[in-house]
Amino acid sequence: MRACRTTAPRPSGRPHEAAPLSWLAVGAGAAIGAWLRWGLGLWLTNVHAHLQAGTLAANLVGAYLIGIALGFFSHHPGLSPEWRLFVVTGFLGGLTTFSSFSGESVALLQRGQYGWALAHTLLHLGGSILLCIAGFATWRALRG
Repeated sequence: MRACRTTAPRPSGRPHEAAPLSWLAVGAGAAIGAWLRWGLGLWLTNVHAHLQAGTLAANLVGAYLIGIALGFFSHHPGLSPEWRLFVVTGFLGGLTTFSSFSGESVALLQRGQYGWALAHTLLHLGGSILLCIAGFATWRALRG
């Protein structure tokens, strides 16, 4: 497998400046991805008593699709960066952030950075769980 980038190149200009079309691409893709994730949640509600099947489906489908998308975009470097922003950052980011995490992990593995891939995985998964617990604890503390 060839190494592939997980983010689109920045538009020309200042480092944090994005063209209006880039904003539109991300926003439109994110809306579609979020609607799909919501639809999966509705469709798969109550499939399993202890498992959020909609979230799991969104994460697994998103990870699979990001692998396809990153492979596709690495073989079509001439495509406008807005297409990558629409599909990867927008649609798949809206569908699930797990897909972005998976793509970044695979890119590290493709580059032979196994230690960083492990650290990346532990930080994302462990950090997400710990911050979720911390957020819930904060809510309980504020609630009284």
